[in-house]
Amino acid sequence: MHLRKYSQKVPISLEECWDFFSKPSNLKVITPDYLSFNMTCDECEMYPGQIITYTIKPVLNIPLKWMTEITHVEKFKYFIDEQRMGPYKLWHHEHRFIPIPEGVEMRDMIYYQLPFGPLGRLINTLKVHNDIDGIFAYRRAKMIELFGNI
Repeated sequence: MHLRKYSQKVPISLEECWDFFSKPSNLKVITPDYLSFNMTCDECEMYPGQIITYTIKPVLNIPLKWMTEITHVEKFKYFIDEQRMGPYKLWHHEHRFIPIPEGVEMRDMIYYQLPFGPLGRLINTLKVHNDIDGIFAYRRAKMIELFGNI
């Protein structure tokens, strides 16, 4: 099992932050273009039980299908997405939103495991954990571009 943690502070209201992140369509806005990210979902605010399907191209421009379910939502506090089909043996991503005097602190905690036992652990060491860090570095930069920085 692997764990990645990320935190970022943005100078916007909790309501504005929640409004942005609770719309699944905004995931494309904060995902690097090189992944050729495409998704299918409705435009409504997320809800528990919502299924979202994606196609990404993480390696050699080969399309990969991914399906997640929004398993928990507590408005203005947190939501959790879990993989139902895709590249991981396990994917559990918790998104937290904490009001602070200057705006909102967003915290992401991702528990994941790759398939293939020792080979999966090697692939994680050589590539996957760096890829995830890169995606969140892009996300951090995009949030600063969209909303500013504290």
